[in-house]
Amino acid sequence: MDIDQARTFLTITAYGSFVEAGQQLHLTQSTVSARIKRLEDELGTRLFIRNRSGASLTLAGKRFLDYAKRLVLTADQARDELGLPERYHDSIRIGGRIALWEGFLPQWVGWMRQHAADIVIRSEIGFEEDLMNRLIEGSLDIGLMYTPRHSPGLIVEHMFDENLILVSSRKNDTGPGEDYVYIEWGPNFYAQHAQSYPKLEGTSQIANIGWLGVQLLLENGGSCFLPERMAAPFIVSGRLHRVENSPEYIHPAYIVYQRDSDKAVIMQAVEGLRKLAVKEKNRCQ
Repeated sequence: MDIDQARTFLTITAYGSFVEAGQQLHLTQSTVSARIKRLEDELGTRLFIRNRSGASLTLAGKRFLDYAKRLVLTADQARDELGLPERYHDSIRIGGRIALWEGFLPQWVGWMRQHAADIVIRSEIGFEEDLMNRLIEGSLDIGLMYTPRHSPGLIVEHMFDENLILVSSRKNDTGPGEDYVYIEWGPNFYAQHAQSYPKLEGTSQIANIGWLGVQLLLENGGSCFLPERMAAPFIVSGRLHRVENSPEYIHPAYIVYQRDSDKAVIMQAVEGLRKLAVKEKNRCQ
């Protein structure tokens, strides 16, 4: 059994498809199949059930899942930690939505620098699907996101609630206009937004992240919904304006991490995130 076999197994599990796994790993489908065949031969059992809809784990595959994650994680940690300068004794990998890197996560990095200066922090930006898949396969220690999915072996913990507010490049806007930018904040936002604006025709501008909406507004004018925390600096500077009497939407933010991790630094990092989340909740009250 080798690391490539275990990583391929985890990628198929995450994407539910040999074809998708090959695309993610930049391998041919025949190479992916050959790796799994060798792995199944070595383990003496079948790991996947393949059908038209993709691939699902057998009972044996489900049992092997935790072992594969630990195998890959151990290999990645060994590579990372053996390459660390002597003044550092551990590393942590954290990924989050770009909106959570606006203020909140940089504060956490500062907290870690104060309380764990001998830890290397590997910071990344990602979307929920990629963050969750990397958490499942063990190549990410902590993920911060808005719409996590539950998975065995992972803890999903509520941090705080974002308050999505309507902002505009103009002072006197009363609601979404012709240049309104719809931000894809997820299914809950979609449902609430449709209820608030049942007569709003489809907008000509759609963005998948709030940061992109900000850039469009600053360059071309318009309005969009943003987390109040993210919009605050632009409102203070007068570059954007809060649209009064417009609806506000609660948008929960979550932290996701390994349930049985033996890395003490992960729990230290989680504790720091919890403390900052409490400050964020108090600020919003």
